Order: sequence, then C-alpha cells, then structure tokens
Amino acid sequence: MWDDIIKTGGNDQIEGHFIGSILYVLADDTHSSPLLIIDGQQRLTTITLLFIALRNHLSDEVKILGKFSRKEIESYLINNNKDGDKKFRLILSESDKDTLLSLIDKNKRKPSEPSLKIMENFKLFEEWIRKNTDKLETIFKGLEKLMIVWIALKKEKDDPQLIFESMNSKGIELTQTDLIRNYIVMETEVEKQEDFYNQYWRAMEENFKQSEKQSKREDLFNKFVRHYLTIKIGKIPNEKRVYEAFKDYRQKEGIEIENLLKDLQKYCGYFCQIVFKKEDDKDKDLNKALGFLVDLERDVIYPLLLELYSDYSDGVLSKADFIPIIALIESYICRRAVCGLGTNSLNKVFPFVTKKINKDQYLESIKVHFGYLTEKQRFPNNDEFKEHFITIDFYHFQKREYFLERLENFERKERVYAHEYTTEHIMPQTLKEEWERDLGENFQAIHDKYLHTIGNLTLTGYNKEYNNKPFKEKRDMEKGFKQSPLRLNQSLKDLEVFGEKEIEKRANDLADWALKIWTYPKLDAETLEKYKPKKEKKVYDLSSYKFGSHSRELFDILSKEIKALDERITEKFNQEYISCMFDKNFVDIVPLKNGLKLYLNMPFNELARRKKSGKG
Repeated sequence: MWDDIIKTGGNDQIEGHFIGSILYVLADDTHSSPLLIIDGQQRLTTITLLFIALRNHLSDEVKILGKFSRKEIESYLINNNKDGDKKFRLILSESDKDTLLSLIDKNKRKPSEPSLKIMENFKLFEEWIRKNTDKLETIFKGLEKLMIVWIALKKEKDDPQLIFESMNSKGIELTQTDLIRNYIVMETEVEKQEDFYNQYWRAMEENFKQSEKQSKREDLFNKFVRHYLTIKIGKIPNEKRVYEAFKDYRQKEGIEIENLLKDLQKYCGYFCQIVFKKEDDKDKDLNKALGFLVDLERDVIYPLLLELYSDYSDGVLSKADFIPIIALIESYICRRAVCGLGTNSLNKVFPFVTKKINKDQYLESIKVHFGYLTEKQRFPNNDEFKEHFITIDFYHFQKREYFLERLENFERKERVYAHEYTTEHIMPQTLKEEWERDLGENFQAIHDKYLHTIGNLTLTGYNKEYNNKPFKEKRDMEKGFKQSPLRLNQSLKDLEVFGEKEIEKRANDLADWALKIWTYPKLDAETLEKYKPKKEKKVYDLSSYKFGSHSRELFDILSKEIKALDERITEKFNQEYISCMFDKNFVDIVPLKNGLKLYLNMPFNELARRKKSGKG
C-alpha cells in the first residue's frame, strides 16, 4: 500500500487508486451505532497505523496541503464526542486491540505482550516516513486519492456470511479458522458476540500463544479444528474444506453456538496440553509418554489421542491403561516406519479406533484391535521389526535422532537429548589405510554394507575431533569412547577392533533394546479368541439366484403347487438351491437360467408307494 500511495500521490495524472472494499454489518439504523467489519479490517488497520505514524511525526504548527494538521489526523483516529473505548474510530479483536489503542492514545497503558504484527507494521511506517520527510505532501496527496467501496449489510435482511464467503473466494485466501471464527460471530446474537469471542475463541487463541511463531500458531489452530471434526463427523475433512465441514456439522447436528464453542474449547485444552507437553507435574509419566508421541510428528494420531484424553479426563479411561495405550501407539508407528510401511493407510486406522473397541476393557481391546490389523495396516511382529532394524540405512532415516535418543535413554533416569549431540559413524565414511587393514581384504564390501546401519552409528559431542581416526584412537583419546557417559558407547570401551563381527553384534544388541522399547502387543490365545470377529451368516432370498424369465415363472408355478400339498410345507433358501421342507427337506430346487433342476430326497420305493396310495 505504501508504494501505491507514493506512486499515486506523485502523479497528477492519476485521479484515484482503488484499494478494495469494506464489508460491514449495521447493528441498527442509528447514526452512532458501531459497525461490525466483516471484510477489510486489514486495510483499515494499515491506514490507521500510517495515520498514527504521520500524526506522531508532525508538530502542532505544521499543516500539509493547507489542511492536514496533527489535529486533523487525530480526528481520523479519535472521536472526542465519545468516552472510553467508544471514542476510538477502530477497535480490533482482543489479541491486537490494546496494542493499537496504546499507539493511538499515549495515556493508554501498553499491554504486557504487545501484538508483534501491529508493532512491526507501525515501526515500518515510522521508518519509511523518517526516510521520506521530503515527500510528506506526496504521501498526503496519495492518501487523498485512495478509493474504497463501502458495502453495508443488515443482518436480518442479508446473509453477511454468504456474501463474505463469495468475496473471500475471489480475494486473499483466509485460513480455515478465520472463516470459522467469522461464521461463529455471524451466527451469534450481536449483544453476545464480544462475550463469546473473549470467553471462548480468544481463550483458544491464547492457548496457541505457547508457540513462539505466529505462523506456527495459526497452523496448529487449523490442524486442531480438523482433528476435532474428524472425531465428530467420523471422517477426515479435506484440509482446504475444514470450514465447510464445520458448517455442515453444526447445521446437521443443530448445535447451539455456545455449546459448540464450549466443546471446541474443551478439546482445544486437551490438544494444547499434548502438543506443548503441559501435562501437570503430578502426571510426569503421562507427560513423558505423550511427549514421545508428539516428537514423532504424526498428525494422523491426534483424533485418537484427543478421544483418549477426553475419556481419561472423564474417568472412562484410567491412567494405568492410558500410558500403555500411548506406548502401543508409539510402537505401532515406529515399527511400521522401520519396516518401510507407508503412512497413507494410517488415515484409515487411527481416527476410528475407539469406534471398534470395548471401552469397558479399554487396554485389552485396543491391543486386540492393533493385533488383528493385516496387510498394509499390519503391526510388524518381532522378527520383521528386528530384521529391518538391523539392516536399513539408519543414517538417512527421517527419524534417526528420535530413535537414537530413545535407545540412549532406555532404562536411564536422567534423560539425554539427541539434538545436543551429533550422529557419529564409528567406522568412518571415508576409510583410511589403517581402517582398511583392520577390516581385512573385504573392507570395501563391509564398508558398503554396514556404513549407515544402526550397528555403526552412535551419538557424540566430539564428531569433528573423531573425524576419520582409527578405532583405537577414537576409543582412547581424550573424550573418546572410553570416557563417554553415553549408554550407546558403553559396549565400545573394551573392544580392540571394530569390524564386521563387532558391528553385527552391536546391531543385534541394539535391536534387542528396541524390541523392549517398542513392544508388540502380547495377547494369549483365549483373549484373541474372545475378540475374534464373528462371521455373519448370509441371508438368502429369491433375488440371490440367477433365474431366467422362463425359469422364474416355472419356479413360481412349482412352488405354489408344492405348498398346496400341505400348509405346513416351508421353503428354505440356501446358497445354491431352495429346499422344500416338511419335517425335513423332501425336494431341493436348483434354479438355472433355462429351467429348474429338482432333487427328490426320498427312496424310489417310497415314491412308488405314495403314488399307489394316492398320496402326493
């Protein structure tokens, strides 16, 4: 906008510059009633910040273009006929409100945590004005030429939300939560809007302020709403259609806005406790278990985690079951990652676990559920997991640090953080002559096979010092493996050489640790049998058979004649044939396209006897 103002103000041939539209809702028809801005708040805020910077720059005596004085500019910011906050021409949402008002009115106390985006933009204008003091007339000329279209709506006659959506689809794309927030405001009675915003929506925004970056906060808020809807509607909404899914959910369920906000806020609290690892100190074990899952950075797990946390808070799920369930989820994800099983199928697993279990036997039924997963969704068993753990390229593995950290902290009380260390190749990436000699004549094959595997990797703070040194030197040097406090390096202290045999043994030892960290669900045969899916018996009827038009007509005639023999005769529909029953089936009819095949289930002499006696 600054460039547009300078360009427009400096060119007398340009009569005006259109900067967009302002869409607002009229609360009533009175001249003094406040206007609720639906679209265009950013433009108004930008112009307001520029006016503040210009006002602060001008002295009381200066008048630009014969009319723009400090007092004149102030009138665009403050209405002196009003009191309190009502005197301010523009009032922003709570997160930015106090920062803007303190800039307009020096008597207003500055907030303890000023809005970064407001302050950054304001300081930018101050700097530009300071560098362009010779262009003040140009700036004011440009401001005079700015053109805006004002669109006024009446809530009872227009549909502000629908108009806003239409306008937004053609302009700058807002986040899904921006659209949802606006929808909630529009669906709330005017007198309750501010209370609802402060009590619920702003409270949720404050929760996300635990993230330092604004972009990260918005991203987390958007993700949370998507996870929330996944729980509520039973499917994962498209990330670009979360707003639509939210509207549909609310309208179909007929939920009151305040009840919806209360529920959102409840789950938002759970989400932030998990994501920001804020579980109470009294639940350190739970916090630790959840922290491991958060570090895996798998969005797909959150709908399930939120449901579990909700049940835990409501007393449906005990802490004694919750922690092992979290560990089970971690094991499932980690084993699959090591075995190279894709993540796409997880979208069909995690969001719907609680719909398929018995909450009276929470832990047991979840173990069974994961144990029964097959093919692409399977939970890799110990053999599959160990084989891959030992042989995969761990150095280029996406979650290498995570796995090394978990291995290092196995059965350790004082936690070590992998990000404080670097990953070290014990057998270096570049072999020097001494390494080649120690590895033997097959040194190249050994190097190619084991270089990036788990058996050859460890953590150290002295990667540069170790460099490509021989093994014994790495072991015995100051701060070498012998002096290392890390558990991953303990087995290296007493080794004289580090070759193929030693790499394989170390890999197997670490794999055994891994099997204890990321366990497979243990279930006895009796428990598995109890949860074994019962095969539903298929029900057949006349539509189950491939009749031709002639054979169907023939069957109807035959069926009528057979039933006329005795009212107690019934028909039983089987997979391939139809049985006529009287105590037992006495005739089976196989429908064919061109006719019927009949099987009489009685001895021939019985048929002859019945014929002589006149029966049948």
